[in-house]
Amino acid sequence: MIERPSCLTDTANAYDAVAALYASLFQNALDDQPLDRAALEVFAEVVRTGGGGPVAELGCGPGYVTAYLRKLGLDVFGLDLSPVMIEIAREAYPELRFEVGSMDALDLADEELRGIVSWYSVIHVPPQELPAYIREFRRVLAPGGHLLLGFFESEDEPVTPFDHKVTTAYRWPIDELAALAGAAGFAEVGRVLREPHEGERFRQGRLLMRRK
Repeated sequence: MIERPSCLTDTANAYDAVAALYASLFQNALDDQPLDRAALEVFAEVVRTGGGGPVAELGCGPGYVTAYLRKLGLDVFGLDLSPVMIEIAREAYPELRFEVGSMDALDLADEELRGIVSWYSVIHVPPQELPAYIREFRRVLAPGGHLLLGFFESEDEPVTPFDHKVTTAYRWPIDELAALAGAAGFAEVGRVLREPHEGERFRQGRLLMRRK
């Protein structure tokens, strides 16, 4: 049996502890975020126009983004490190598939997916480990498949850790994150930067990438 790295265990335990509160706070998070919905809608459109196929939301939490992607016509399932989050997602959206798993070692065949959404799920990955995660995303994406990353942007600063309310997280320069994905075999399709809304501390970034 392969032992899970301590940072993954710590992250899973931290989210298990706050899962119910997190779900209640974020269940309507997209309602007043038109730019966020637009990024997800563009992702859904490029997947559909590319012929469709299976899509994964990696780090799905309580499942509200997975459910939104399904409303946009995608064949989508959710995966998360936190068993409690997955229980909540299954209860809230019983018609959808949710599984416990880790983004760094996906139980998926090579080139199985047509799309991946990572919506604030790589923010807890130590920066030196993130290239391996992106390479794993590329492994399971078919050529031409799309990856959408949602993250906290560092606003002209280098990669910066901060006191996320659940566990340590990192803000990334959008150019550096795009370059990291490029080195792993992705081509940038587009990007969105939006300023923080009320109750948010940091600028938000979205990167849409295509597997070469």
